[in-house]
Amino acid sequence: MSDPVRPVPTNLILGFLGVGKTTAILDLLRQKPEGEVWAVLVNEFGEVGIDGAILETEGAVVREIPGGCMCCVAGLPMQIGLNQLIARAKPDRLLIEPTGLGHPSQILDTLTGEYYQDVLKLGPVITLVDPRKLEDPRVLDNVQFRDQVAAADILVANKTDLCTDNQVHAFDQWAARLAPEGRPVYHTNHGHLSVGWLDGTAALPEVSEPHAHHHHHGKIVDTPPPSVDESPWQLVTNRGQGHYSIGWRIHPELMLEENAILAMAMDDRLLRFKAVVHTRDGWRVVNVVDGAVTILPGEPRELSRVELISAEALDASEMDQLLRAAAGLTDQD
Repeated sequence: MSDPVRPVPTNLILGFLGVGKTTAILDLLRQKPEGEVWAVLVNEFGEVGIDGAILETEGAVVREIPGGCMCCVAGLPMQIGLNQLIARAKPDRLLIEPTGLGHPSQILDTLTGEYYQDVLKLGPVITLVDPRKLEDPRVLDNVQFRDQVAAADILVANKTDLCTDNQVHAFDQWAARLAPEGRPVYHTNHGHLSVGWLDGTAALPEVSEPHAHHHHHGKIVDTPPPSVDESPWQLVTNRGQGHYSIGWRIHPELMLEENAILAMAMDDRLLRFKAVVHTRDGWRVVNVVDGAVTILPGEPRELSRVELISAEALDASEMDQLLRAAAGLTDQD
């Protein structure tokens, strides 16, 4: 007789826009036990799948659900993506990264429902919070933020290296007032989490400097790359929850000017800018949040991808012209 199939240990990694969820998952993947297969189901508000491309650099088995649809009422896109991921990867652990603009309650209802009762074993939900954001009433009053905090089994103050002592203290006071009492609360930076938290082992991680960039060449199972419809340049947009996204998928033979990309990324109207792009100096991973820029070398991809998110509607044609100029293209190209 064959051994019974054991439910896959599963964790949600939650957090508001720009808090560092993808960085945290990368850190967890680096702590993965040797020989295990870990899978990541990632949902982005935008349409071009930046986070999935980044996570694949650590050998994760990644399935992307773009466009912020994981949290829709029906949940059908999430269920299809989840079923495909489990069937293909047969993972030893599953991490789920919903969009920072989503409601986790509907996801939790799906994961704990009858269909997945014998398929998944839901572990602690980890929610990351940037203490600096607690000074913004718009964040504290945001229903998505409140839902993410309420869903947390473990609450983590991330980016504490960028906070003042008063901001960290204010976070602790705020967290102490939340229900339920006794919920584990930790401080960290650079998204460094303890892998033991995934199984409910409450051990404080050692806070370290950012990891040196390196690559694992594990087996990667992914959905086929998005069709470019024989066009080397695709522009896609999305809107919802009071936010707007503009994204691009670009043929890798079109190399972009790195400085022009950075100039575009520093537009003060943007809440987030993310890119995995082929520049004239090589592949780069660019991440901009709260005016802080991170640039890392990247691995060659099947497409360059650029995504920006704003709280106001931007002129997609104007942004497209800026990016085309970075690629050395004219309006006629």
